[in-house]
Amino acid sequence: MKSRMYVALVFGLLVVISAVAAAASGVEEIPVTTSNEQALADFMKGQRLLDVGRPQEANKLFEAAVEKDPAFSYAYLNIANSAASAQEFKDNLDLAMEHIEGKSEGERLLFEINRTFLDNDAEKRIKLAKTLVEKYPRSPRAWLTQASMQTTLNDIEAARKSMKRALELDPQMIAANVALGFSYLFSDPKNFTLSKQFLARCVELNPGEAKAYENLGDVHRAMKDLQRAREYYSQAHEKDPTLSAASIKMGHINSFLGNFDEARADYDAGIAGAKEQNKANYANYRAFTHLHAGNVQAALTELGQIVNSIDGIDIPNDQKRSAKIFTLTNQATIALHHNLLDDAERILMRRAAVIRASAERVGDQDFARQQEANILLFEGQLAARKGDYQTARAKAEKNRALLEADSNPRKFEGYLGLLGLVELLQGNSEKAVEHYRKANLTVMYVKYHLALALEGAGQTYEAKQLFKEVAEWNFNSVGFALVRKDALAKIA
Repeated sequence: MKSRMYVALVFGLLVVISAVAAAASGVEEIPVTTSNEQALADFMKGQRLLDVGRPQEANKLFEAAVEKDPAFSYAYLNIANSAASAQEFKDNLDLAMEHIEGKSEGERLLFEINRTFLDNDAEKRIKLAKTLVEKYPRSPRAWLTQASMQTTLNDIEAARKSMKRALELDPQMIAANVALGFSYLFSDPKNFTLSKQFLARCVELNPGEAKAYENLGDVHRAMKDLQRAREYYSQAHEKDPTLSAASIKMGHINSFLGNFDEARADYDAGIAGAKEQNKANYANYRAFTHLHAGNVQAALTELGQIVNSIDGIDIPNDQKRSAKIFTLTNQATIALHHNLLDDAERILMRRAAVIRASAERVGDQDFARQQEANILLFEGQLAARKGDYQTARAKAEKNRALLEADSNPRKFEGYLGLLGLVELLQGNSEKAVEHYRKANLTVMYVKYHLALALEGAGQTYEAKQLFKEVAEWNFNSVGFALVRKDALAKIA
């Protein structure tokens, strides 16, 4: 860390990514400022890995770059962008700022864009992204940055236009094809045919990259062609046996097919081959097999064992806290969903303590405030499940007050989701529908609850359409594992 803090002199060497190709195509990329050619080489390799979807491997190369050039602001920024914890994100964002003097306008704008994720200023984020595109109108990466920021606001139409502009500027850009493929895969309106087209292009452009085959497996999973998806995951694993995510995804498929022993074997293989920082998170999905099988207590027990094991994993403390928060959040969601309220209360107390410890270490007031707002949402759910609707509403209003000043049009989605739950549990279906329509419907668990509210309000046609969308989602999470079987029953 001391070597990072050393302020190296920057001799004004402004290196433009892919200069020869840029000159030939008219592309003008965001400059990368460094005086060290070896640091630049590490950065470029890391950027390529980040583009194909390997952030952890990219992170190591960005770390190597700042070891060679301790004033490499852009590399610190990319360490933040590939970070495994909030603390790592904030620490490296601070280092990027510390060394931003003398760097390009594009690098400064990228830093300021990322800083808005701490204070939740989405409106500023979009303005900065627009400025970046105006400054570098022929930079594919600038357009992709704008697309990413537009996606955070769920402005999918605008995001896709930005992605397509990036692809027009550089038709061979892996990151642009991946971005469009995932946009059509995960964001409404979805189009799996187009998603497959863009992700298949990644295989054509880089046939030796295992992640490209893994991504195609995801498309086929969405298209309900689970056997074909499994074949692509198998291909990915054959090309790179260290790509443990492919084994994990084969476990998802076996979970959906009801092959629970096979699923656990897949998960065990993926966990065994995973990097230390991934093991606990991957183990969560193994626990979800019990939810798919209908054994709630077994899932809670296994998740509890995972939480208790995390301190024994050889990873930094900030990553341990992140893994605990992920696991405790899943465990609490299960207990709340099944009204195991004593368990839920105990888990939520433990979760809040870890979140607050993480926020204290990050040391940012805006970040800490948002974490308190998140804690209130879960406390509100607990109160609502207990039938204490007055307390649940009070928790919701405290959440709203904490986020009131944020410049983000999506800031109240969690608040509205909690109000929707309060009304749904009281049988006020029409009011629940009103709230849930404004909640975060990119989350299938929330969309499922909107469907329940619609069903209760007599809007059965729309309810059934949403139940169908949820049932056929085929992307594993604690929420999906909790509601998939019921959603399938609703459309049977």
